Amino acid sequence: MPKKALITGITGQDGSYLSELLLGKGYEVHGLIRRASTFNTERLDAVYQDPHNSAAHLFLHYGDLADSASTFKLIDSVKPDEVYHLGAQSHVRVSFDVPEYTADITGTGTVRLLEAIRQSVPKCRFYQASSSEMYGLVQAVPQTETTPFYPRSPYGCAKVFSYWLVVNYRESYNMHASNGILFNHESPRRGETFVTRKITRAVARIAAGVQEKLYLGNLDSKRDWGYAPEYVEAQWMILQQDNPDDYVIATNETHTIREFLEVSFGRVGLDYQKYVEIDPRYFRPAEVDLLIGDPAKAKKQLGWAPKTTFKELAEIMTDADVALLKHEMSGKNFRL
Repeated sequence: MPKKALITGITGQDGSYLSELLLGKGYEVHGLIRRASTFNTERLDAVYQDPHNSAAHLFLHYGDLADSASTFKLIDSVKPDEVYHLGAQSHVRVSFDVPEYTADITGTGTVRLLEAIRQSVPKCRFYQASSSEMYGLVQAVPQTETTPFYPRSPYGCAKVFSYWLVVNYRESYNMHASNGILFNHESPRRGETFVTRKITRAVARIAAGVQEKLYLGNLDSKRDWGYAPEYVEAQWMILQQDNPDDYVIATNETHTIREFLEVSFGRVGLDYQKYVEIDPRYFRPAEVDLLIGDPAKAKKQLGWAPKTTFKELAEIMTDADVALLKHEMSGKNFRL
């Protein structure tokens, strides 16, 4: 019998890459999705178009992390061997606008999942998508598994709550529950409201003459940026360990948004300074200025290390959005 995995947030960037990875390893994959008036599964197109018909082993279930009853029903009916909890209200800036909703979905949603697993399938292995935003006003550089948290947004606070819940359930109930503290990881499937994808989409449109300006906030924020497909592999590796634990997944390099602009605009032969303007609306009420993670523990215990460089990442995303725009303008179908 194949292993069963349940992924919350399966329609997101990480969820789509993770589902492909697990299906390729022979898993039966189940995903939690919210009911919407429009289809939001386009990131899973790669699975449905797989010539080996891996989609036959992919099952999507309607539910909501805000609903304890549907969460328990899903866990009890699927009885997964592994749960990857990626679902959240994950936009940091938006979390200031909807703090209560962010706390409920990103924080309390984790309680609902852990309780359902504890009661129904206590031997199930649980992965929590923790975030570098938990470090916020950083207390040490670089950040490691022992660096104190100092979140600077409702999203970061909710992630800290979830992190300690995982530790608590692991120690209280002997559950195989682990945290992956992932630093920023991007790809062509990144949501268009996130700064890297906002940049690469704009670069494609400006180069094509259909957009004039790009409006951004703080260009000097420093982030540790990696490539999402490599980061979901780390998520899987964490749950294959004999003992649960917590790991920083990062590149140990930091780059500014300004540097990302230079690479992305430079890829199409443009100078970003001619097209980018600062808009105060995009500044956060409390800024996180520097995030850089040390993945030494993951390298030693998991054998994981990043492979794609910052420059390669920015160029991959820019090339993909240039190609996507060409297909959109030609009316042809395109898959990232």
